[in-house]
Amino acid sequence: MGTLIILAILALVVLGFNSPAWWVAAAVLAYLYVRHLRPDAGSTGSSSAGGGGSGGGGSSSATRTDSNYRAYRERRDRMAKWERRYRRERPWNTKK
Repeated sequence: MGTLIILAILALVVLGFNSPAWWVAAAVLAYLYVRHLRPDAGSTGSSSAGGGGSGGGGSSSATRTDSNYRAYRERRDRMAKWERRYRRERPWNTKK
């Protein structure tokens, strides 16, 4: 299904060289595909909101969330480290 949609998007882009309205249609189709039809687009929200007895789906989304949060924390800590270093090396550039 995804392959057909991607091929349709490519066909609309090619048709768009004659009429830019086809590009708009391709953009809308691409947005809808990414937002609603991609297999991993809504899996985290639907599995946790269902509240059923499926323990396997919840643990994989929890692991994904944990890894996302861990990556966020590492980026945040790295940025804070660079900001502290910048303030230490250039005290005249800081705003007070």
